[in-house]
Amino acid sequence: MSSEIISNSSSDVTVVHVMRHGEVANPDGILYGRLPGYHLSELGRQMADRVAEHLASRDVTYVCASPLERAQETATPIAKAHGLDLATDGRLIEAGNVFQGKTFGVGDGALKKPANWKHLVNPFRPSWGEPYVDQVVRMMGALDAAKDAARGHEAVLVSHQLPIWIVRSYAEKRRLWHDPRKRQCTLASLTTFTYQGDKIVSVGYTEPAIDLVPAHLRAGAKPVQGKDKAFGA
Repeated sequence: MSSEIISNSSSDVTVVHVMRHGEVANPDGILYGRLPGYHLSELGRQMADRVAEHLASRDVTYVCASPLERAQETATPIAKAHGLDLATDGRLIEAGNVFQGKTFGVGDGALKKPANWKHLVNPFRPSWGEPYVDQVVRMMGALDAAKDAARGHEAVLVSHQLPIWIVRSYAEKRRLWHDPRKRQCTLASLTTFTYQGDKIVSVGYTEPAIDLVPAHLRAGAKPVQGKDKAFGA
């Protein structure tokens, strides 16, 4: 989305940063989806701290996260840095996926089993999980709530890769179906929506912790068999 000139007073401008959580401890390479019990790795905690430092000087008045542990743990140092209570919004949760709880690696896992192929027939909806349009509706609801809570200031929401990418695609008027390998939403990245009044006027993207992200987990990297796995987003 191209930026527009913001001409009204600063009180009309609200910024909502939507952060993807940090790296998760997941040695077995499980597509954990919405499963409980998956926490940040030590590296993931470093990523969360790095982004908290990056945002420390910003005018953040509202911090909210998905109810999943990895998002809560990522958001906690950000809220603490601003002396805020951490809110929770279920609309920020990971997308539903029929492969949740299964391995999903390169050359192994769920896709090798013919019984699972029926879930791959429609990549446009998609047939294997929560419809993209449903993700747009709930994520836009969460963004609007954050914009209202922080009106005239800044908010930080912590969510998951697919819902973040889908709501960004919607805001930038792109098709929702896509190649997952080309999502620009690296671990601990910030997708930033700037509102003038109630209208999104620009979308930005930054990677404050990119030096901490392993090369094979960066946006556009090819999956490598045998590397540490961090499935689920």
